[in-house]
Amino acid sequence: MPATTSLAEASRRPDKAEWDGPKRPYDLVKEFVIALVVVALLAAILAAVLSSPDVHPVTVEEWANNTTSAYGNFAGQDFVATAMTELDGTSPTATYGPPYQSGPSSQHVFFLNPEQWLGQHIPVDPANDFVLAPLRLQAQHDPALAAALAQWDAASANQQSTWMTNYEKALAKATSVQNGHVVLEPGDYGPLPVMMDSLLAMAQSGALDNALLASKRFYGTDYTKPLLFIADGAYLSDKATAQHLAGSQWGMMNETGNYPGQAWLWLYTMWYQVWPFTHTGNADALIWSLMMILTLLLLFLPLIPGLRSIPRWIPLYKAIWRDHYRALDEELAAGDGGGRARDAP
Repeated sequence: MPATTSLAEASRRPDKAEWDGPKRPYDLVKEFVIALVVVALLAAILAAVLSSPDVHPVTVEEWANNTTSAYGNFAGQDFVATAMTELDGTSPTATYGPPYQSGPSSQHVFFLNPEQWLGQHIPVDPANDFVLAPLRLQAQHDPALAAALAQWDAASANQQSTWMTNYEKALAKATSVQNGHVVLEPGDYGPLPVMMDSLLAMAQSGALDNALLASKRFYGTDYTKPLLFIADGAYLSDKATAQHLAGSQWGMMNETGNYPGQAWLWLYTMWYQVWPFTHTGNADALIWSLMMILTLLLLFLPLIPGLRSIPRWIPLYKAIWRDHYRALDEELAAGDGGGRARDAP
């Protein structure tokens, strides 16, 4: 065999044979350093020009002080209305199930119910955690609030239910707050006006944010409770919709403002836009399962009969390697005109 081998001859040799065809020098370390420097500079420049906007986190204080009419007739109406759903046990968090409460799970796939298997491992009691416990802290320095809580605790469940029903109906018609008190039409509300006014005052001052973060740990970094509380109201979802972050707006792959988002998530978030996932509260579990199936199909593609033959049926490799095949054709044409080696994938 000659010292050098033509491209046509080398292409016919077994894959395991040592390559002795055309060669050229390649400095891997040099190429790596150049690529590293170029990518680092591009990353720094693009981060400065297209960096993610610094949108401050939504807090309970911001929520309670919001004056936008879309969220209610007065600042804090959405907050107070949400607090009442926490107290009466009808909020999304109160009815979600595992991992926050015991009971049936909201997310499952046929007979597979991992949330139910794990159970209530992040216990949240919305009525106590979001309303009563913070008020009891405040009541240590507020005799009127302490008396209202004592009246609430002494009342029967039926009496508490009556007070809550009356208060929620009147709250829907309330239009203002005067001297820190929500103005309601006369009615039988029991201690709820004092309790809700105190909770609203705590929220608007920022004290409720701190109360919800109270923890036995040295660092208060568990934001589960304030996030759940805020998410139960209309403020956060309306704010997300305005930023095009809602599920119906491909929100998972979007960024706040006019900034490029996570385009690589399009396949995942696409399913939230199509039937039947748009009409079920179980979409998270179903879409996760579908994505796992698609991932496994991709992973085992070389082993699946039929699917693994698609590249041979649709020979895109010939277009990708067109320069190689063009050079090969030229050498074959200039030589003895032997059979082409390009037909095999």
